[in-house]
Amino acid sequence: MSYSQISHCHSPHHRDIGADRRCLCFCFHQHTLPDSAVSNYAASLKDKGSLVPALYKVIRENYSDLLEPVCHQLFEFYRSGEPQLQRFTLQFLPELLWSLLSVSAARDPHTSGCIEALLLGIYNLEIVDKDGQSKVLSFTVPSLSKPSVYHEPSAIGSIALTEGALANHGLSRVVYSGPHLQRETFTAQNRFEVLTFLLLCYNAALSYMTSTSLQSLCQLSSRVCICGYPRQQMRRYKGISTRLTVTSEFLVQLITGIHYALCNGEVELGSKALDDVLYRAQLELLPEALLVGNAIKSSLHGAALKSNNKEGARSIQVEITPTSSRISRNAVTSLSIRGHRWKRHGKAHTQELSETQRHSCGSPSASHIS
Repeated sequence: MSYSQISHCHSPHHRDIGADRRCLCFCFHQHTLPDSAVSNYAASLKDKGSLVPALYKVIRENYSDLLEPVCHQLFEFYRSGEPQLQRFTLQFLPELLWSLLSVSAARDPHTSGCIEALLLGIYNLEIVDKDGQSKVLSFTVPSLSKPSVYHEPSAIGSIALTEGALANHGLSRVVYSGPHLQRETFTAQNRFEVLTFLLLCYNAALSYMTSTSLQSLCQLSSRVCICGYPRQQMRRYKGISTRLTVTSEFLVQLITGIHYALCNGEVELGSKALDDVLYRAQLELLPEALLVGNAIKSSLHGAALKSNNKEGARSIQVEITPTSSRISRNAVTSLSIRGHRWKRHGKAHTQELSETQRHSCGSPSASHIS
């Protein structure tokens, strides 16, 4: 950024001199720090309460002179490898995604070049490891035969002990994602592939995201799903009216973040966003988004969500299946039948003896003998 641009930002004709000064200090302060002081600087960012709103303001103004240096500094934060600096950059991801999508819908790509560079830079950093090799992400699908935080096997019912079930018992299914290709530019074919992966990175750090970031995520979800559809008038949103193309994987990642926001203080915005995503998934007939969204909606039905605890312990609310002892019909064997019959006849025989003794003790002959 040239000296003339800095002088222009400090001119008295600028609309918000204080916010611009904070952004300028943000853009140039970290370059003067030694490597040993980066961690302390990262920890101090959360105490700069006026900085984050100023950065949101710059990102929302696509024509701001400060947008390019801010995006450059956010990328430098992410490239540093310091976790706190990376999470500081990630909190702006929903707002950055909306700025990119809205500008793309308006067909004005010249105003989003720095945002595209920032998002592509984060993507290209995340798809490789420290040695520069492509990452392959893995996820183990939980088995229903083993208990988890979501279910108890006894509550589902017994599984017939067939030869196939015994062969698969104890085996875990692992799903792999990757390797992902390096991207230099956004195209119509790769845009949502990159954005979906970025949302996956954002969701991995959800517990560190601020309330402002979660609100931005909910607003992003609603805007993406209703723009250009009749619900836009119902929501009274006066932004762009162009329909945005979405994919089922992108909506699933949005729903994941919405679920967390719903359980951590953003009940109103989260509920509205979840309804809007399901509305779009129904129109597009996207089965994955419908399945995940309706499952979350059903699990939260009637639950007491935390509407006012935004700064407390972060969590996700799930419906736990109660543990119940039940006898499986498939578990009945000849031994259990004999044992059950012995208990039944033994109990009947005991009752018969008790009745005989009671009658004998009350008979005249018994009293005469005594």
